[in-house]
Amino acid sequence: MKLAKVIGNVVSTVKTESHHRLKLMIVEPVDQNGRTIADSFIAVDRAQAGAGDYVLIMEEGGSARKILNDPEGAVDAIIVGIVDKIEERPE
Repeated sequence: MKLAKVIGNVVSTVKTESHHRLKLMIVEPVDQNGRTIADSFIAVDRAQAGAGDYVLIMEEGGSARKILNDPEGAVDAIIVGIVDKIEERPE
């Protein structure tokens, strides 16, 4: 899983059949301090996230399709949780 920040949403009037009724969000991978560490990408939202939320992303197509119960779906990234707080344990 990856930590990411939701930076926007995607609105599309024409999309593949497997994306109908799915909420698509633009997410940006971040480190534990909230700094961007990779390029943004689109993920299906199953956690009811919104812009500015820190989220957990599963970026593995088989698992994402299993969560959506759509073995033929064209999905490879899915938001599976919203992060309320990040705490580092002292070493």
